[in-house]
Amino acid sequence: MVNQDNNDLYDLNEALKVENLSIHDFEEICKRLKRKPNRTELGMFGVMWSEHCCYRNSKPLLSKFPTKGKNILVGPGENAGVIDVGNNQKLVFKIESHNHPSAIEPFQGAATGVGGILRDIFTMGARPIAVLNSLRFGNLDKPSNVELLRGVVSGIAHYGNCVGVPTVGGEIDFDDSYSGNPLVNVMALGLLETDEIVCSGAKNVGSPVLYVGNTTGRDGVGGASFASSELTTTSLDDRPAVQVGDPFIEKSLIEACLDAFKTGDVIAAQDMGAAGLTCSTAEMAANGNLGISIDLDLVPSREDNMSSYQYLLSESQERMLFVVKEEKINFLIEKFNKWGLNANVIGEVIEANEVIIFHKDKIVAQIPTSALSHDTPVDFHDVINNPPDYLLNKWKWKENNLPEINEEKIFSLKEKKIFSYSQIILKLLSNPSIASKRWIYKQYDSQVQANTVFKPGESDAAVIRLREQMEKNKNKIFSGVAASVDCNSRWVFLDPFRGAIAAVAESARNVSCVGAEPIAITNNLNFSSPENEIGYWQLASSCNGISEACKALDTPVTGGNVSLYNESKNKYNEITPINPTPVIGMVGKLQNVEKAVGSGWKNVNDQIWLIGSHKSEITIAASSYLEYFHGEITGRPPKIDLLDEKFCQSFLRTSILNSFVVSAHDISDGGLAIALAECCILSSKGALIEIDKDLDRDDNVLFAEGGSRIIFSIDKMKELEWLNYLKTNQISSHSDIYVKKIGSVMSETLNIKIQGRNICNIEVEELTEKFNNSISGHF
Repeated sequence: MVNQDNNDLYDLNEALKVENLSIHDFEEICKRLKRKPNRTELGMFGVMWSEHCCYRNSKPLLSKFPTKGKNILVGPGENAGVIDVGNNQKLVFKIESHNHPSAIEPFQGAATGVGGILRDIFTMGARPIAVLNSLRFGNLDKPSNVELLRGVVSGIAHYGNCVGVPTVGGEIDFDDSYSGNPLVNVMALGLLETDEIVCSGAKNVGSPVLYVGNTTGRDGVGGASFASSELTTTSLDDRPAVQVGDPFIEKSLIEACLDAFKTGDVIAAQDMGAAGLTCSTAEMAANGNLGISIDLDLVPSREDNMSSYQYLLSESQERMLFVVKEEKINFLIEKFNKWGLNANVIGEVIEANEVIIFHKDKIVAQIPTSALSHDTPVDFHDVINNPPDYLLNKWKWKENNLPEINEEKIFSLKEKKIFSYSQIILKLLSNPSIASKRWIYKQYDSQVQANTVFKPGESDAAVIRLREQMEKNKNKIFSGVAASVDCNSRWVFLDPFRGAIAAVAESARNVSCVGAEPIAITNNLNFSSPENEIGYWQLASSCNGISEACKALDTPVTGGNVSLYNESKNKYNEITPINPTPVIGMVGKLQNVEKAVGSGWKNVNDQIWLIGSHKSEITIAASSYLEYFHGEITGRPPKIDLLDEKFCQSFLRTSILNSFVVSAHDISDGGLAIALAECCILSSKGALIEIDKDLDRDDNVLFAEGGSRIIFSIDKMKELEWLNYLKTNQISSHSDIYVKKIGSVMSETLNIKIQGRNICNIEVEELTEKFNNSISGHF
């Protein structure tokens, strides 16, 4: 019998507000329990029935994702996805968000975001080998956004650098919609070190439940519920809901856990992340179709007089829960103690499908496992049949709405004055969303573990060297993996379906640009309230787009994270939703990392080529040029032909593998002109570009986005071989794909000509100065 004592004497309305539950939820809880829950149990339901833990609003949409494929070993449902990357090696990867905590405590919010995703990786038996991040902030003209950026970057750097996992890549964007609600998404990769994948399902009735790691305190209590609600002007009062991390304990935990897993004495493992002990016990029990009983008096604590509610909802960091072999318990405890970690038996696996919690010799909670984990509520929402009127109006925008071009100069609708194309290129390069992120990634240790092939910023995707292999001729080669995180939030805002397709396509394109084959994705769906019909339509449309793109590109979804209620409310109760931001984390494999190529030019006189699709639209609608130069966020993003996209990427990868291509860079934000400038900046070499005018306007040629386009350079010594390769390759049979030479690498300037007209002639040194000093100038 559950002890009630004074625990059931609570104000129901106040308790439901704290736990972010509805009266309907409360009635359903009473129905499940066949009685009224006590205050501790209500708190457990509050976190486990939150969007953060049970995906109650998004579950029907997530079920549409393709999750199976030839390389998929573990899909959604476990701590992280697992794929086969060849050579008997398995890659574990996942992305998670820590948005709300980072908004009110940027350093610790971001730091513990890194710690949490790393635990998801090594809980599966994998050694973490890389971290990437996807960040969103308000524009840097507001000092508060500058401080948020400083705190978040410092937190990521602190935790990643101290724990010894390289931060190898990422993306960042700035927009006013994120001013009250920044996004901090962290992706981690790991290489499996155990013979078997370690899963979370409890087994064997009577097996001990072992608590390992840091002590439990009051920090982070209710963090999952906090993460499932909107941010308001009073959110600073929720700072205790933000966890505090210790990367040095995490490092000990990594080594100790991997050591323990290799013994085969750990039956199941679960990290204590969101919802702490409540979530780990419920999920382990439910995944094993058994129950778990624990005694809170046996939990190592760092504070006195903690209540059962605080023990169960604490999100103190660096903690794990194991089910272990009974006869090996002392052996395992000794192993963990050797690493300076707490290791206490706090309970056991039971036959009844219940989570039973004891505290001070009384049962303080007794809940069916299904009620907390697998059989949680689902909130169904109607999806509006047509795009909202404000978008339909934006889609009517046409290029002839822009000022006419006069002698290679154009009037800016934003700044109300005339600019040359050279000035526009420099202006775009200095915009923080396009400019170099060097100020940020220089704070990260990207080289620890000594397997990072390209430093951040040098390639379209990060490349990590794996263990060496032996070829038949006894030459040593190193296979590798590539990873990229991508999302053009402006495109998703203007068309969630097309924008989400583009996010998957661009992440795959970036992976292909280094020579790797895209295999699978993890995603982080950052959206506003699903209770708003437009917010839910954006989420549903984006999920449909992700599903369609993943099916076409053969990149199944292995899992991820949903972060809703990303919106801020001011003192006048005015709500500002973020731009919908479905971040895609793509991974790919390389058989030989020596074949991988970066983004910058290699040699003077190398040829510069362009590949793209006639069926994938090219337009300045929804472009960076339109927003940052003309001040307009409008138009419909270009449609991508996914079959042509797949072919372009495959052709490029084959050309890289055959050693023709020595650099590659996709055309994205800012269009062709900005992509060319970035290649010049990265290599400190110029380019002479000669383009036939196949679009109506010069600014369209220079700054349009879309088209599944990639620029690449060909080794100057292999020109004839390359031309013969083009004749004999299957490219000639694809009339919708074009591969054409557009120029050559020069020494010091970027010179672009359209139909013989000199459009711009800019010194690489000037390009570099604008590109590199934009963000750092705010500090």
